[in-house]
Amino acid sequence: MMEAGDVAQRSDHQSQLDGPGALRPTRLYKRRWMIVLLFSSYSLSNSFQWIQYGIISNIFMKFYKVDAFTIDWMSMIYMLTYIPFIFPVTWLLDKKGLRVIALMATALNCAGTWIKVASVKPNLFAVTFLGQFCCSFAQVFILGMPSRIASVWFGSKEVSTACSIGVFGNQLGIAIGFLVPPMLVPNVDDMDQLAHHISIMFYITAGVATFLFIVVIFVFQEQPKLPPTQAQATARSIPPEQYSYTASIRRLLHNRPFILLIITYGLNTGCFYAVSTLLNRMIIYHYPGEEVNAGKIGLTIVIAGMVGSLICGIWLDRTKTYKQTTLAVYFMSLVGMIVYAATLSLGHLWVVFITAGALGFFMTGYLPLGFEFAVELTYPESEGTSSGLLNCSAQVFGIIFTICQGKIIDNFGTLAGNIFLCVFLLIGTIMTGKTFLTVNIKLYIES
Repeated sequence: MMEAGDVAQRSDHQSQLDGPGALRPTRLYKRRWMIVLLFSSYSLSNSFQWIQYGIISNIFMKFYKVDAFTIDWMSMIYMLTYIPFIFPVTWLLDKKGLRVIALMATALNCAGTWIKVASVKPNLFAVTFLGQFCCSFAQVFILGMPSRIASVWFGSKEVSTACSIGVFGNQLGIAIGFLVPPMLVPNVDDMDQLAHHISIMFYITAGVATFLFIVVIFVFQEQPKLPPTQAQATARSIPPEQYSYTASIRRLLHNRPFILLIITYGLNTGCFYAVSTLLNRMIIYHYPGEEVNAGKIGLTIVIAGMVGSLICGIWLDRTKTYKQTTLAVYFMSLVGMIVYAATLSLGHLWVVFITAGALGFFMTGYLPLGFEFAVELTYPESEGTSSGLLNCSAQVFGIIFTICQGKIIDNFGTLAGNIFLCVFLLIGTIMTGKTFLTVNIKLYIES
């Protein structure tokens, strides 16, 4: 049965359904936009919590009486949890599909928020850490999903845009996570008043997460009745017993261009994680008492990145220039990081806003590019598997860079810490260029 209003979108090829080698029926449903927006919404709710401790780290240090490195782990636990669990979750995605993964993600996210509500006492840091762990576990069911949802629900001319919308929700959540906590939780000395403000923030988060969990139960669908593309129609026709998850992993790990992409994606995204986690410390280091502006700078980074993501997604859908666009954006991420490092200590916050926005436009805008380039390099392998490997690399580098940059900042200042990241972005830019050449040589040989 067709959805009302969808008749005009019927494939021109549906009359060619009979005979050997005939095209299979395809369909674009209006519901696809509801699915991707719902995914973006619960991804937003989860990513908001990733940074809600780090952006006001000095306040949580005072409330729970812990040191800066301990608060850093409230962000890094998101990265650490992802590494061991991504492979079983990807296997579950291939075996059970999108709906089961969506239900698991929203259920864990909802549970984590309510555990945090019960943790608003100075002696209950372990409880709030448990809540953050539940939310970090939920993230494993979220990060690799944009490209899978795009391919299952959207047409061939929309997949990059849909993937960008999926990543958009995650970025918007981080943006709100930068902006809202400094506004809801002011830096006051009265512990009871501080507990009240923290409690309000946690209750709002729990309410949103609970609502989204209920909506997913009743609205989120596994897949459309008819596939959106011939590629998806072919994928559906493959019997499940013919697919081997471990064989897919082995093929991906023998794909040299994809291995280079895993490393370069991890370097870029790991730098973004480190900058985001340590942003409050870097801003307060040069501009004491500017917790709210630190959040606004983080917001600027992510909003600019969201614009970059959407522009890159639309550009890819129109041009299909995956290699060239990825290399250009990666190089500009390096330039943005150098400019940000050079201007952070000048004493003018408006300059930091501009340079941080430029950094975010390219560094955060690279995220959907990496997903889509991976799909291009690894087709017909599962999008969830390739995305999972990319994100696993990002988490590993994110933990390493956050710990190392934090120690460098403590001992040598913010400039040295940011130069540390610039060096690895330079390495990543060179390796991205090498990936470009490797793919071109491979295509030349095959032709």
